[in-house]
Amino acid sequence: MRLLLVSALVFHCIAAFAVELNGSAVQGGLVFGKAEPGTIVTLDGDAIAVSPQGEFVIGFGRDETGTRELRVRSPGAEIFSKDLSVQSRDYAIERVDGLPPSTVTPDPAATERIREDARMVANARRHRDEQAYYSQGFSWPAEGRISGVYGSQRVLNGEPRRPHFGLDIAAPEGTEVRAPADGLITMTHPDMYFSGGTIILDHGQGLSSTFLHLSKILVEAGTFVRQGELIGRIGSTGRASGPHLDWRMNWLDRRVDPQPLLSQTDEAADN
Repeated sequence: MRLLLVSALVFHCIAAFAVELNGSAVQGGLVFGKAEPGTIVTLDGDAIAVSPQGEFVIGFGRDETGTRELRVRSPGAEIFSKDLSVQSRDYAIERVDGLPPSTVTPDPAATERIREDARMVANARRHRDEQAYYSQGFSWPAEGRISGVYGSQRVLNGEPRRPHFGLDIAAPEGTEVRAPADGLITMTHPDMYFSGGTIILDHGQGLSSTFLHLSKILVEAGTFVRQGELIGRIGSTGRASGPHLDWRMNWLDRRVDPQPLLSQTDEAADN
């Protein structure tokens, strides 16, 4: 599947080399870059992973603001510098009532389990690979109806909670979940406290997908999977009000929005 470019192609020609930037500097957005092999890239002075082919990616968090300085140094060429002004977004408010109190506020006895889950997830997301396994673009991981969107603020039983960082796809239990892009499985867990059956798939350079509430996990950690490969099945495990896939994406420690990466003409999701 091809990558949907959510903003116009930015093409810069500088001293006999080119830097291509595709995407949007927007809250929750991603910018994909391509430069010469051997290029060094920094964002606000911090080194960014670059593939041997010169590919790199930059992400922006849900509430990120301000301007980021991108600097690209290619062999034998002058430094290219661009200020990326992060554009703001409006987010929906979602209300979910009727949940058991223990679902909204975990029992103190569950606190250590929640902390251990968080440690496992953080460890899986520390995996770094300079390869750009995402370069062929992204496809829908499951067929279904979009029932929740990135960035929305959920109010559970009248209590405001943390924003929702995923794209929810509602579908019957057992619906196939497939890899939206190539990558390495860095974690699987059958029953995390909040997310139930969980898979983390690393697409390279700190860009990863996480799949929540699965009824079945059909891959093992350490397995490399290709786009479209079956990895699990939709369920309602963990803290879920019904069967659906919660698909989340991270770039390093920033939570980003998967939906703009999907072609609006792609009929894999019946939305």
